[in-house]
Amino acid sequence: MCLDFQPPFKPPFHLEFCNHYEKFGCCDQKTDNLIAERYWDLMDLLGDEGYEKCGDFVKDIFCQECSPYAAHLYDAEDPYTPVRDLPGLCFSYCSNFHTSCHSVVKYLTESKTLRESCDKDRSRFCNLINLPDQDYCYPDVLHNNNLYSNLGNVVEDPKGCLQLCLKEVANGLRNPVLMVHSGDRTHRMFVAEQLGFVWVFLRDGSRLEQPFLDMSGDVLTTPWLGDERGFLGLAFHPQYGKNGRFFIYYSILISSKLEKIRISEMKVSAHDMNVADPYSERVLLEIEEPAANHNGGQLLFGLDGYLYIFTGDGGKAGDPFGEFGNSQNKSALLGKVLRIDVDGNSNNGKPYKIPADNPFAREPNARPEVYAYGVRNMWRCSVDRGDPVTQYGRGRIFCGDVGQNRYEEIDIIVKGGNYGWRAKEGFECFDVRLCQNSSLDDILPIYAYGHHIGKSVTGGYVYRGCESPNLSGLYIFGDFMSGRLMALEEDRGSGSWKERNVCMGDTKTCSFPGLINHHHKFIISFAEDEAGELYFLATSYPSAESPFGNVYKFMDPSRRAAPGKCKVKSLPVKVKGKKLPFVPRELTVLDTNEIPTRPPLKTIKRPTKPPPTSKPTVATTAVPTQKTLNKTFSIKGPQTKEKKISLYKIKPKGKNVSVKGSKTATPHQQTTSETQKDNFEKIKEQKTKPTKQEQKIKPTKKNKSAVWPHKTKKTDKGTKKSVTLKPKVKAPKKVTAPKKVTAMSQKVKKTEKGKKKCMTFKLNQMCQNKNQTRNKKLKESSLLKS
Repeated sequence: MCLDFQPPFKPPFHLEFCNHYEKFGCCDQKTDNLIAERYWDLMDLLGDEGYEKCGDFVKDIFCQECSPYAAHLYDAEDPYTPVRDLPGLCFSYCSNFHTSCHSVVKYLTESKTLRESCDKDRSRFCNLINLPDQDYCYPDVLHNNNLYSNLGNVVEDPKGCLQLCLKEVANGLRNPVLMVHSGDRTHRMFVAEQLGFVWVFLRDGSRLEQPFLDMSGDVLTTPWLGDERGFLGLAFHPQYGKNGRFFIYYSILISSKLEKIRISEMKVSAHDMNVADPYSERVLLEIEEPAANHNGGQLLFGLDGYLYIFTGDGGKAGDPFGEFGNSQNKSALLGKVLRIDVDGNSNNGKPYKIPADNPFAREPNARPEVYAYGVRNMWRCSVDRGDPVTQYGRGRIFCGDVGQNRYEEIDIIVKGGNYGWRAKEGFECFDVRLCQNSSLDDILPIYAYGHHIGKSVTGGYVYRGCESPNLSGLYIFGDFMSGRLMALEEDRGSGSWKERNVCMGDTKTCSFPGLINHHHKFIISFAEDEAGELYFLATSYPSAESPFGNVYKFMDPSRRAAPGKCKVKSLPVKVKGKKLPFVPRELTVLDTNEIPTRPPLKTIKRPTKPPPTSKPTVATTAVPTQKTLNKTFSIKGPQTKEKKISLYKIKPKGKNVSVKGSKTATPHQQTTSETQKDNFEKIKEQKTKPTKQEQKIKPTKKNKSAVWPHKTKKTDKGTKKSVTLKPKVKAPKKVTAPKKVTAMSQKVKKTEKGKKKCMTFKLNQMCQNKNQTRNKKLKESSLLKS
């Protein structure tokens, strides 16, 4: 883990300074340059002799920020605890460093404890810097074969299971059956619920309050547990950004008796890009369903621009319809992969055309829409977008085909292919009579698994994203019933596929901010966003009306892409309605630990200049607030010459003490007690006889802040006498700056009755409004005005 609590990465460019970590670590070229700059600033202070003695030590220490185990070295695995100033050094290495370079420690840390122990006790200093886990202290961590042998690869458990983590991105959905993007560079995600609602999720994670589409009044579904009917498919036209067309697949009930599946075309509203036009539906195809199960439901566009429709075999068990079943009957549309051209109408009145190269377009007894056959109930298919560099695999269509009694399978769809059902289930025969027919010529699955692993496959995607390089090329899928996640890895030489089990990472593996290592059991669907990142949808109770559906994003904690590599620019989305911010419900791995006793860490700034040898002495007048660090400041002490003191990160203990660099002394910096006494003498000279009324004091040019209020004191005769208060000189460490006297605070206002109110100095308190009872002393008032 890196100091930003993210996985390490492979730097895209050569590292000049910390080149030991240019193959894999936590620094890119920019960070490497900043570390080098900090290093040479310190070497300038140490000089040639210091460079010879300590240059290598300091470089090793600075470059541990680039180590792939930086978080361990700096004790930063927990984002709620403070980061060390110095990385964890093994005791022997620390002893050598202290012997040669103990004077350098004051430039490397602000910790008073470390500085004092460095000066007094080497053993204590090295014990403080050392790590409890000796596997991670530097330099022993470099020679630990257990840590570096599999560095940067996906973490595996003892059984070889790939340990991945998850990030919750949506929740509270009612049996979410699919999530797709619109391909228009807005990076919106559209999540469909089985009930018939489609919701828009923006890139920031928020959901729009108004649904994109509401087909709940037309969709056939029930609250029964495991009912397969409902809103099942959605696909956006490849030119959706221009034409606004999309296609849907859902179950309907005709005259309360006849069940069908319907494929329709719709359009987005002309007035709101986040709402569909409810009156734009154009029915393309309806297929009668003889049973309530095996309804298929996948829609997608291939790279050829045609719409692919995946139907089930009609339901019941064993495809009992006809002599060979629906799946092997090319004149039936059930149990098939259909392909149509939706960009035109056919000559026979159909609202779509048949692609000229459809394999059975000219076969007399076959439906021209059929692209492939012999499938049972394909649930979730995807198009491989191909390797981002070589484009290998681009355009392949992967599907998960749900089995009957024994096997679940993964297939790659090819034109004219026969996938064996009901003759075969997986690699074995199901109907022996059909299976022994030499004309079957079926295509075997690339992978099949038995029902001891899972009983209902959910097809997934080949990962082609950017954020998790280790997952590139893996086909990731799951099982609805067992909740198991799986992956297949291709051997390009032989064309075979090897199983790689996927499991949730343990607490140590997933201890990153925002990551979780658990999910709901029933995996309904997988999804891919516009950038190629992978998700899956799951629920804890598979009923169309249960609001327990979540969306999870796959995260690989062992390695990430280099910073900035995966940035994408999205087009703006005009939102007219209300946005609902995402609120996660799942506890992250870090949240499940004990409540932290320390506050979150602050960004650390590594010192490169020497600390002050003594603190400046400041008198009663505070100087302006400090705004910059690492500068030379001028401070004038009482009856002393001007001194120059280099300061670094001196934190004022009180709110009234601050430091600011300046080249010359300002009036605020003249703080001697003699100057204050002179100011008070000049103020007294401007007075006339003391009265009950407050006197107006003109601040001197020399020191505008040296103005003090007056109080009145009762005498024995009952009259009041003016008393001048002297400033209280506080200790140098705690200085209270007198507030600035403004002209407004001395202004005298008249009332309607001729009485006067004074607004006196705003220093420690506001004077109370006083009214004169007589007009005896008009001369004094006129004198005060002047």
